[in-house]
Amino acid sequence: MSDSFQIEEVVLRVVKLPLKEPFTTSLWTTPHKTPILVEMRGQGISGWGEGAVPLFPFYNHETPQTVLHILRDFALPLFFKEKPKTPPELAQLLKRIQRNGFARAALEMAYWDWTAKAQGKPLYQLLGGARQEIPVGVSVGIQKDTATLLKKVGEFREQGYQRIKIKIAPGKDLEPVKALLTEFPGLPLMVDANSAYTLKSAAIFREMNQYPLLMIEQPLHETDIYEHSLLQKELSNPICLDESIESLREAEAAIALRSCKIINIKPGRVAGLTESVAIHDYCQRHDIPVWCGGMLESGIGRATNMALATLPNFRYPGDISESSRYYHEDIVEPDITLRPGGTLQLPSSPGIGFEVNMKRIEGLKQLEERFRP
Repeated sequence: MSDSFQIEEVVLRVVKLPLKEPFTTSLWTTPHKTPILVEMRGQGISGWGEGAVPLFPFYNHETPQTVLHILRDFALPLFFKEKPKTPPELAQLLKRIQRNGFARAALEMAYWDWTAKAQGKPLYQLLGGARQEIPVGVSVGIQKDTATLLKKVGEFREQGYQRIKIKIAPGKDLEPVKALLTEFPGLPLMVDANSAYTLKSAAIFREMNQYPLLMIEQPLHETDIYEHSLLQKELSNPICLDESIESLREAEAAIALRSCKIINIKPGRVAGLTESVAIHDYCQRHDIPVWCGGMLESGIGRATNMALATLPNFRYPGDISESSRYYHEDIVEPDITLRPGGTLQLPSSPGIGFEVNMKRIEGLKQLEERFRP
């Protein structure tokens, strides 16, 4: 890459992506996704990033409206004023903006994609990954009844996904776990609480110890690290932290306090790929496995997550899944498809490796804004 700043324009687009069916967690139901797409242009190259922010401020404080606000009024003015020459320089610059990880990540990921294309390299190689195939699992939202859950999980197993994650909530926890492991003995199963419990609920997780789970994801408050350390002492099943880890600092604290045995890395939550790689490297040095979580991304964010998940300490199948898991039509070509054995293949072409379908984006577009230095 040249040592001069080469970005000529950044385009923000908001698209409305209808889901095949609503996705329900302990905190909210998502009827559709409204990601903010960032296209970074320069020297005839377009780099793409996705702010895969939820519709509602229930996962964290961000919404599509706040992501647009931060990008328009703070991140892009900083970017064009300071003209960082590399994605890590941009990530450091954007640390002036407190939190707002999805907004910062969308811009930084676009710069990573642009840089990889400018260098003629696949994004995963630029990040330090080596694998061209990654194992993947699938996340299943809270269902109306156990029979529906068993049917869906059976379908995903037939498709070949290597691991199943189910969302749980108070009153919808032990029964689905027992039913799944009875119906599918030996099922690689994890549960995700999305912060729905308190330490007063510890008995539920102690009882869950009779079932061999891959992990229990984020059982307690989204900002907590200390109480998770108390709960982990009582459990044989490993705790995985998600919402609690917004940067390397929280990962360091969680590992020091032994609050978890696994960490979920979502680039949007931790403000981009630079911080994701830093967390991955720190966890690897401390023998804490990581895996890549998902936010119902379109193909742009999904391809970015695929590249990240090629790094060596991603030891569990990620919530990446194929394009058809959530959407009838994706916005990249070709579709991201599951291979036999429950893996996804990394493209060898530069950047994220998939072409963005502009015709599809135009048909879904809610807003478009252009910014220049």
